[in-house]
Amino acid sequence: MRILHVITSLYIGGAEHLLVDMLPRLSDGGNNQIELLLLNGVETQFKKKLEQSDVKIHSLSMTNDVYNPKKLLGVRRFLSQNSYDIIHTHNTACQFFVPLARVLPPRAGKLVTTEHSSNNRRRDKRWLRPVDRWMYNRYDAIICISDPARNSLEGYIGKQANLVTIYNGVDVDSFLRPIKDIAGQERFVITMVAGSRPEKDHETLLRAMTHLPDNYRLQLVGAGPRDKELKEYTSGLGLNDRVAFLGVRSDVPDVLEQSDIAVLSSHWEGFGLSAVEGMASGRPFVASDVNGLNEVVGGAGVLFPHGDDKALAEKIQWLCEHPDEYREVASRCQEKARKYDISVTIDKYLKLYNELYGA
Repeated sequence: MRILHVITSLYIGGAEHLLVDMLPRLSDGGNNQIELLLLNGVETQFKKKLEQSDVKIHSLSMTNDVYNPKKLLGVRRFLSQNSYDIIHTHNTACQFFVPLARVLPPRAGKLVTTEHSSNNRRRDKRWLRPVDRWMYNRYDAIICISDPARNSLEGYIGKQANLVTIYNGVDVDSFLRPIKDIAGQERFVITMVAGSRPEKDHETLLRAMTHLPDNYRLQLVGAGPRDKELKEYTSGLGLNDRVAFLGVRSDVPDVLEQSDIAVLSSHWEGFGLSAVEGMASGRPFVASDVNGLNEVVGGAGVLFPHGDDKALAEKIQWLCEHPDEYREVASRCQEKARKYDISVTIDKYLKLYNELYGA
């Protein structure tokens, strides 16, 4: 099969992370030709990593105006010049542009999209619902990355036969590290890996730091549109000497290995790839009790009530002061992380593609 994935860019994010890990493996030993179309082909760490594989990358431009109508014309022109058996879209602009580009004339190839979140700000605008229903109905299959994401989408557009749940996956082996022994340790490092986007709740974790002793330090890995705001918030809490903003890192497994506790504080998640990475790292994982995280982390890591900074601080300190329980939670996290290995995700994607291709 000739398979095209379409995404806005390869900036750091969950959908982008999934594609970088998954696309090279979708070739299925050379049986499939995998290509990627970027609306914005700007150079990023993710793009550089993917360029080292056999995936052929196409870029419409090097600008970030992904909703510009010119991008729609670019997608239409590209699809008119190329033929694919499967066209798989990610993110809102691509979800709209590909079906629109194929309206006249109709093109061969099955359409697939992935719904990467359990929430979406456009769902608050009732006038957009008919537009979204039209869009989703253009697809032969809609992949939801978790049951909460699927339930949320069904609540928005209604039950549809083209919906399927395929959980996201992580290259678990690349994150596996020995479980740490913290007995007698006097200083502790907490790490959160997440871009500074609206769905992330960095503020609760920062406030939690004000309830922890001075021998606790926090590392924030990732970048995004709220960087300046979060740094000002940190300064306002008087935490500049205890919080490090590490930005985008290509060595996240090593950063987690040097940490003692991994945390993901969120308002909502579709799935939370960084949750699985943190769980695989040999460190206890602590997360907000919200959709997209409670199912992945529950029964293994530690959940705290959404937005409750005091409860978060208490759970972190309790783990660090109880080495036996620390190791037990870390062990459970590693065991559950294996359920979400990317090999499982890839097998299900390939099965879906083959079913659509043979239909």
